[in-house]
Amino acid sequence: MGRVLRTRRPAVAIAAAIMIWAGVVLGLSAMARDQQVPPATGGVTTTPGPAPSSAPPTASRAAASGYVGESVCLDCHEDQSKGYSTSPHGRARNPRTPAAAQTCESCHGPGKQHVDTDGEGPIGNPAKLKPRQVSELCTTCHTRSEHNQWAGGKHDSRNISCATCHSVHEPKSENAQLKKVNQTETCVQCHKTQVSKLHRAAHMPVREGKMECTTCHNPHGSQNVKMLREGNSINESCATCHAEKRGPFLWEHAPGRENCVTCHDPHGSNNERMLVAKPPLLCQRCHVHSRHPATIYDNTQLAVTKSNRVVGRACLNCHSQIHGSNHPSSGKVFIR
Repeated sequence: MGRVLRTRRPAVAIAAAIMIWAGVVLGLSAMARDQQVPPATGGVTTTPGPAPSSAPPTASRAAASGYVGESVCLDCHEDQSKGYSTSPHGRARNPRTPAAAQTCESCHGPGKQHVDTDGEGPIGNPAKLKPRQVSELCTTCHTRSEHNQWAGGKHDSRNISCATCHSVHEPKSENAQLKKVNQTETCVQCHKTQVSKLHRAAHMPVREGKMECTTCHNPHGSQNVKMLREGNSINESCATCHAEKRGPFLWEHAPGRENCVTCHDPHGSNNERMLVAKPPLLCQRCHVHSRHPATIYDNTQLAVTKSNRVVGRACLNCHSQIHGSNHPSSGKVFIR
């Protein structure tokens, strides 16, 4: 036991000496670092900052770019600010509006040369541009939602520009800055046949103010037929409101499956339910060789027998489920 203690004592002494030596070295290193850090800067090395910028103020930069500002434009064109200042274009809080950028010159271009030449110099005037150029100017901002399909659309391909229907400075409508007081008067300039149908005798939601032309159509462009907003066909567009006619049905009526406008005129009709013809004449356009008489409007049917195929809803008195039926037996003839 005594021999073991005698062999361990030198090892313990050596280990203690090494620990003392390491502590002394670490302490001296810390003192050296403290002496190297300048106390005035707190240990942070500073470098000279950049010289103050000598860039010209905003007004000077605008002048150098050819912009003169809205106030200069209004010295001559004060009347143009009436419709513009109260419109969405005049909302400076919206960063996407002309008022938030270069105001008048956002659309008309830099006006310095125009002002320096007392109005003789060039300036962007949509009234003197080609329709395609006017639309390109408007679509620099109006590229979202329903406007993103304007290029190549039916109106664009027919040289209709944004300024054909809309006015920035002299709008007549409460919405959309139209040149006319409402959508109907705007559309009738080209679509006279369709708009004239609105005034026929039958129930017409557009005439009653419950719908507008743009309820179904997107005048700014669409991937659908007839510039329709919804679906990939006329039937899908109609079914967005008339969902009960969508189907699928166990027994489908071919005209209803193929196209709603086979029987209905969506722009207006003198017949009930906006039908293109009065029943039973409408039905007889297809059903001319059926088990029922094909000449329902002859004198015998009208004056003598007074057939129920003529009065009331005519054929629909019995065939009431004319859009389709799910009845397993009588559904094939569309009886309720």
